[in-house]
Amino acid sequence: MENELKVPTMAELFAAGQQPEVLFWVGCAGSFDDRAKKITKAFVKILNKANVSFAVLGTEESCTGDPAKRAGNEFLFQMQAVTNIEVLNAYEVKKVVTACPHCFNTLKNEYPGLGGNYEVVHHTQFLKQLLEEGRISVEGGQFKGKKITFHDPCYLGRANNVYEAPRDLIRKLDAELVEMKNCKKRGLCCGAGGAQMFKEPEKGKKDINVERTEQALETQPDIIAAGCPFCNTMLTDGVKNKEKESSVAVMDIAELIAMAEDL
Repeated sequence: MENELKVPTMAELFAAGQQPEVLFWVGCAGSFDDRAKKITKAFVKILNKANVSFAVLGTEESCTGDPAKRAGNEFLFQMQAVTNIEVLNAYEVKKVVTACPHCFNTLKNEYPGLGGNYEVVHHTQFLKQLLEEGRISVEGGQFKGKKITFHDPCYLGRANNVYEAPRDLIRKLDAELVEMKNCKKRGLCCGAGGAQMFKEPEKGKKDINVERTEQALETQPDIIAAGCPFCNTMLTDGVKNKEKESSVAVMDIAELIAMAEDL
């Protein structure tokens, strides 16, 4: 197959005596959710195009434990974390990249206390680095004149102060970056964090994802950009709620870069 994705596993590389530049942590959403799988594929296409030596854990990857911890089950979180740390340390992993801010935050800030010390970067940071090193070039012709607003994921923005990497990438697309009234440090949650993703919302006047989508739509965007699979789901649902899915797309930064590269 001409366009078959090359996705090596750590086990394969380790058996061949090779150590990849980076471990791509796919995460539960990127592995199992049909929409998020498209983000995973877009990111892998970029990694292949940039000749990045990477690998995934495949069936050896388990949930980081973020939803368990946020829901209050510290015991389950530590079981998940220690299992993952044993696998990562056995492969002598040094650098991890992930497209999920929940995985990013947990691996970066909570694994060190349990013996898992890695350089952890979000995929928008990694893509920006590839761009700066000249390993990918972005011709944003098809996005020229398009209005794109960026929704800050809680665990990327306020929890880890990563605001500029995704915005720099959007600007590189020749698109017009339009900000919502609640952005950066004042960003509003999409409503999925804290394991809320996996339950129905409590009764109230309005769901958070609808409120956030309304803020996004106020900017009259062509595209609502996200950097998190949970946010992507919540904002997509919000756009459907407002019956705007024919005119407003919800896309991950990696998908935008892959489209600009014609991958």
